[in-house]
Amino acid sequence: IQGGDMIQMYDVTNDVKLRFEIIGVFWTGDTAQITFTDPLGQSQVLPYLFGLADNGYNITIISAEKPEKFTLKKDEIARLVVEHNIDWHPISYTKHPPILSTMLDVSKMKKLAAKLHQKKNFQLVHCRSYISSLIGLWMKRKFGTKFLFDMRGFWADERVDGNIWNLKQPHYRLVYNYFKKKEMQFLESADHTVSLTYNAANEIHQWDNIAHQPIPITVITCCADLEFFNPEKISQQNSEELRLKLGIVKDQFVLSYFGSIGTWYLSDEMLLFYKCLITKFREAVFMICTLENPEIILNKARQMNLPIDQIKIFPVGRNEMPLHVSISNLSLFFIKNSFSKKASSPVKQGELMAMGIPMICNSSVGDVEQIVNETNCGIVLKELTKSEMMNSINELNSLLQLSRQQIRNGAQKWYSLQKGVQLYQRVYNSILK
Repeated sequence: IQGGDMIQMYDVTNDVKLRFEIIGVFWTGDTAQITFTDPLGQSQVLPYLFGLADNGYNITIISAEKPEKFTLKKDEIARLVVEHNIDWHPISYTKHPPILSTMLDVSKMKKLAAKLHQKKNFQLVHCRSYISSLIGLWMKRKFGTKFLFDMRGFWADERVDGNIWNLKQPHYRLVYNYFKKKEMQFLESADHTVSLTYNAANEIHQWDNIAHQPIPITVITCCADLEFFNPEKISQQNSEELRLKLGIVKDQFVLSYFGSIGTWYLSDEMLLFYKCLITKFREAVFMICTLENPEIILNKARQMNLPIDQIKIFPVGRNEMPLHVSISNLSLFFIKNSFSKKASSPVKQGELMAMGIPMICNSSVGDVEQIVNETNCGIVLKELTKSEMMNSINELNSLLQLSRQQIRNGAQKWYSLQKGVQLYQRVYNSILK
């Protein structure tokens, strides 16, 4: 569809009393590739599959893996899937030529899914996002398999809101209209739909151009592994050693941000918040853990006359995340407000809450505001203005006095991985009953 776009897929076979296979296909942009050998794939894909496998499902995975990352991580992932009795069939992801390579990967996945179906007689096709659902809908029509549309968000609208597709250009408008039409078909034809947010589910239920409303939708957030993100597993000594390594003194205030910069996450506004913060906490450090080029952020910081020596920017692997989160006094994320963000469930929110870290965020993003207000784990800004930021900073004392266990209790309700696995099982059972 666009040069540089990436497509990632998997399929899952489950065998309880009824023999069926869950097939999921992942499609992301070239800055957010998700595979089993990527950190996000390891946090938001494999844990669900491991939970399902441990509960008695016989799972087969097909995934398209980028060669260099596959080489680095294949042995580790292979060991993990074997431990959970999962059968993994990785294929090589192709990038060039643009568009044709995507079509080729989709064709390979389609043929492999059909081949496995002839062997295993799948009864359920589980498709994550829109590209995968092209295959899921095809398998339902050709083989009569049940179809679960795990939509993950308003994908076509995300491409527009994220300035990836410019609708002023005819070819992008054609593609957008095609997938909006397919979106209706997926929602109408799916035996069940999974949404990341209640906000998106409520939006869909108001669409009168979908037959058989209200269609069945289950909300499953981007869950967090509460055992992995557990403050009790972080020793005081390890925290002190990390602070020393980063040049942060013992009682120095730490504001943190974890994740990508740009497209959806508003770095200018986050730096402005930090500028407001240091009017009250003068020695505060802004710790930014990201894979982005630090100079992108530092150049903006210099333009805003921020203390560069108090801004720490570096990449952090998944295994190091809980420790780095643990030294935060406060974390923040500001996300671009748009229609498609009704369906967004930020992964970082669940992980921060699991570690008991209070947060500052903005409204009109998925269920973020509802969750923050219900669990009292942070402050939600209605507008990303300097005055709103200063008002929130003046309220920080009470927020910082919250117990980490209280915030973690909120994560247990909203983001428990165990609960997520149970919800998926409930969905499968409702389809196959």
